Amino acid sequence: MRFSINIPNFGDFADPRNVATVAAAAEQAGWDGLFVWDHVLHRQHQGRPFGDPWMLLTAAALATSRIRLGTLLTPVPRYRPQQLARQVATLDQLSGGRVIFAAGLGGPVEDEYRSFGDTTEPRLLGERLDEGLELLRRWWSGEAVDHHGRHYEVRDVTLLPATVQRPGPPVWIGGFWPRRPPMRRAARWDGAVPLFETARHGHVPDVAEVRDLAGYVRKYRMGGAERPFELVLGGATPSDAVKAKDVIGPLRDAGATWWDERQVQAGPDLDRLPPVMRRIEAGPPVI
Repeated sequence: MRFSINIPNFGDFADPRNVATVAAAAEQAGWDGLFVWDHVLHRQHQGRPFGDPWMLLTAAALATSRIRLGTLLTPVPRYRPQQLARQVATLDQLSGGRVIFAAGLGGPVEDEYRSFGDTTEPRLLGERLDEGLELLRRWWSGEAVDHHGRHYEVRDVTLLPATVQRPGPPVWIGGFWPRRPPMRRAARWDGAVPLFETARHGHVPDVAEVRDLAGYVRKYRMGGAERPFELVLGGATPSDAVKAKDVIGPLRDAGATWWDERQVQAGPDLDRLPPVMRRIEAGPPVI
């Protein structure tokens, strides 16, 4: 099992220098990954400074050499696919192939989409997500792309450099369980990053629900898939290794392959550097 640190892209973490500090400390303490949020607007946290997640991750890449880096998660329908493909490929080149790309619709949709005159219709956003993901994977190959879809059109475009990882960075898909469509989408890619209606950001999910989710995804996995599939869970655990093991061990047994350490979203420490640094320096759980 692998372990990551999760931080928002606002508050103290809007500053790339703080994110570089977090990344370097996480690598030194033995964590396996660092993931940042990808919000352009979140009215619940209005009044705080927000940083661009790709610039924050660039700072993290320059401060580290081992840990995996990415967003949790990027709302693909909010971006132009060509812009996003180039940002991810540039970071993958800079980091030496350490990017993990987590994708979804994002949210709150009223904030991230309607505030800028975009649709919030889930079916249309889902179509843009699926079509955008296919374009990203094709562009990451470094090959010419021709595409005539419902939402995007591309005429003989090659984007270089290609990603270091081939056929591209691992793609993880997020969504709320027990909603089925996001997890069927995840089964077509490389991993699932579920949130739970009964355990929101920072709260530990129920083992029985995790077991049900893992079984559902296995049912829809394409036979003979060559790439490993990750089930990424998260929450806030005690810094005491034994107590953390009691929390995470049953989730690992239910199918989890990554644990993403997160502050509780409604808590006062969500976007503050000192408490996050204390948890990082305590080290990942030993499972």
